[in-house]
Amino acid sequence: MDSEKINQLIAENNLEKALAYIDEWLSNHSKDDKAYYLKGLVFWKQGNWKLTIENYLKAIEINPNSPAKQAYEMVMDIINFSNPDLYNP
Repeated sequence: MDSEKINQLIAENNLEKALAYIDEWLSNHSKDDKAYYLKGLVFWKQGNWKLTIENYLKAIEINPNSPAKQAYEMVMDIINFSNPDLYNP
């Protein structure tokens, strides 16, 4: 997976193309935690918190030391700060 290319697509806000690229990669590499982390980042930029959390958790399940762990914790802090009743696992 060319994570540099995906990060560039995300930075350019070309989120649909980044998501398609990630999904294509995951179809053959379903245990790639970094791909799920990047997919969560795409959903974050789209404002889809539910899918952000789901993908971060999948990355953490595959690799407990994934950067998704810190990202997940930050998302949860934001959600709990802005609306503590919105999402409380």
